[in-house]
Amino acid sequence: MRQSKFVLLMLVGGTIVAVSMGIRQSFGVFLQPVVTDLELTRTAFGLTIAIQNLIWGMAQPFAGMLADKYGSFRMLILSSLLYIAGLILTAHTSSVTGLHLSLGMLVGLAMSGTTFTVVLSAVGRLVAPEKRSLAFGIVSAGGSIGMFTFVPLGQLFIGLYGWSIAFIILAGCVTVVPLLALVFQRQSKDEFAGPDMPRETLAQVLRSARGHSGYWLLNCGFLVCGFHVSFIATHLPAFLSDSAISPMRAAFALGLIGVFNILGTYLAGLYGGRYRKKYLLSGLYLGRALVIAVFIALPLSDVTVMLFAAAMGLLWLGTIPLTSGLVVEIFGVRYGGTLFGIVFFSHQIGSFLGAWLGGYFFEVTGSYALMWQLAIMLGIVSALLHWPIRDEPVVTQAAPA
Repeated sequence: MRQSKFVLLMLVGGTIVAVSMGIRQSFGVFLQPVVTDLELTRTAFGLTIAIQNLIWGMAQPFAGMLADKYGSFRMLILSSLLYIAGLILTAHTSSVTGLHLSLGMLVGLAMSGTTFTVVLSAVGRLVAPEKRSLAFGIVSAGGSIGMFTFVPLGQLFIGLYGWSIAFIILAGCVTVVPLLALVFQRQSKDEFAGPDMPRETLAQVLRSARGHSGYWLLNCGFLVCGFHVSFIATHLPAFLSDSAISPMRAAFALGLIGVFNILGTYLAGLYGGRYRKKYLLSGLYLGRALVIAVFIALPLSDVTVMLFAAAMGLLWLGTIPLTSGLVVEIFGVRYGGTLFGIVFFSHQIGSFLGAWLGGYFFEVTGSYALMWQLAIMLGIVSALLHWPIRDEPVVTQAAPA
């Protein structure tokens, strides 16, 4: 592959992920203004984000399957249109039911076709195997760039125009996705078949994955990633505001996570091509547990918040290139979108629990202390789960020609 084509793919894939994930990760700054204006509880808003994550996860295997069969271009076009519609409807909602349907269900469905699984599936087919881990890291880092960009912008738009207009502005930003998706228009399931893409059937690959203990461990471990990311992205701004940290400083903290995760995700992709991914994943989850433990043990201040954001940023989305890369490493790239989509469903179950339980425990106990403790415990559990994964490639008998 020519270097110019590789760079183009990284720019396009990274930008799509930056827009879709950056906007998604800005929803935490909308919690307080939406709750206040619509006279809702944090539990209600947390449930909306939880529904979004669950719908996203439930639809993800099917989005990956359709992308594997028909190409990522069609999925990106359709899903970006759903994304725009969901954000516009959210801007005009006036009830908790409307919030669940628009920001929850419709945006959740749209996310399944505009984020990591579909984009990484497309990129994985188009780059050489030796560059795949690095490519996954670079494209995944787009989510961090988007977080750094859109979280402060979301807070700025809310301050200038109110939360309703802010959602409409963000919907306008999504219009860039179908334009960028044109790069993947010529992709077909046969065009990029190579030595590492045998002609096995989807049913054969699914049977192989179902009987592979490492695949189940990946599913369980990735659930913890979703729990961590969704809880922090949704509830950190409110947690900091409760402790007299300004809303803009809280938004900046989320943005700082994104900045440092640019480096963290790139390094995860880089070192994932050199060292065993399962050990890197174990270290990453253990690192999250340690960072959270230190954060809640220290007195809360602007300095500790920024240090926490920087440290957590280094560990934020590095799980994406490592987990998706491990799936492809074990089962091959042909049905990578489908298999990673299933693993991502587990991630979204964790995201559902992180967003919803954060609000629920706050309403019941009056603080987020129990959630922080649970996040630490789950980080340790996930580190232990990844260590014994069998990561050698699985040989699946090809389907008859």
